[in-house]
Amino acid sequence: MRDGLEAYIVTGAMPLPITDEEIVRRTLSDKEAFALLIERYEAKLLRYLERLGIGVREDREDILQNAFIKAYKNLNGFDLTLTFSSWMYRIAHNEAMSFFRTKHARPQLILSEEGEALITELKDEDSDASALAELRLSSEELAKAFATLSPQYRDALTLRFFEDRSYAEMSDILEVPVGTVSTLIHRAKRALRSALPKQFLP
Repeated sequence: MRDGLEAYIVTGAMPLPITDEEIVRRTLSDKEAFALLIERYEAKLLRYLERLGIGVREDREDILQNAFIKAYKNLNGFDLTLTFSSWMYRIAHNEAMSFFRTKHARPQLILSEEGEALITELKDEDSDASALAELRLSSEELAKAFATLSPQYRDALTLRFFEDRSYAEMSDILEVPVGTVSTLIHRAKRALRSALPKQFLP
């Protein structure tokens, strides 16, 4: 562990992980404790930024560095009754959107086999299941269809199906009401379904 910091508290014989919020409290009096949060979220957020379409690793690292700096500088204003995870994802998300606007860059989407959960969801919800036999897609085909979606639809599907975020967490990250999250996901799945290549029954 970095600088001798401990990420566990001992209760009886079992060490229990310290919550993110407890680390935030510790960081307010011990700045070095913020390293624990970086360790917890660095890999997750780099993966998230890649899924948002930041194709170059150096760009992802720069964006994440900016996100961690902003989080650290604004830690005093963090509401400890909220979830740090959603707050950190929101900052990273906003930094990614700023990157796209500033660089006039287009997303370079790379979707792995984890997209299978999304494909299953689309098949299960298809209104004409008798006509749709199955979707056999490579990750490249899925990424191509995904790239045709509007940014808000891509964000909603990424958070829900690739990051496994709850509606409440998505509401915090995207800064929209929970009801709007539900609508976004529904419309995004419909848009993606229409963009995907389909294989029909004879």
